[in-house]
Amino acid sequence: MFSFSSKQYSSILPIFQPNEDEMRRVFERFDTNKDGKISQEEYKAMLRALGKAESMVREVNKIFQVADLNKDGYIDFKEFMALQKDGGGVRAMDIRNAFRVFDLDEDGKISAEEVHEMLKKLGERCTLADCRSMVNAADVDGDGFISMSEFMTMMTRNMTRY
Repeated sequence: MFSFSSKQYSSILPIFQPNEDEMRRVFERFDTNKDGKISQEEYKAMLRALGKAESMVREVNKIFQVADLNKDGYIDFKEFMALQKDGGGVRAMDIRNAFRVFDLDEDGKISAEEVHEMLKKLGERCTLADCRSMVNAADVDGDGFISMSEFMTMMTRNMTRY
């Protein structure tokens, strides 16, 4: 009856405050040249790697207008964290959307092969065996896949719910 994919219901889902160490790792993923700041080009490249629509990539300038507090043309880690805090943290809807990014065949579960494929797109160097280990670590029910609830648990393990 209710679809939680609808934005009108997203406010009733829980919100989580991410762990600063986790956010540092996310920031470093975007900062591909390791200069301590994210350029618009780096941000766009990450969106493309995640399979985001070109229309979203074109919105990067607007994102930077909001996030680049010191107006130097880049997002540093302090600005990155401020964006997370000002945005109210990570919504459960955001985690559900991340699940959908990894669920390449849209069957409602994430396989080791899907993790491997997505991590390759993101520039990670890992083997399929590594990805199987990752899936096994999150696979509570032992079916060989990560379900939405297992993904939610894995992604929020180090976050504070508020």
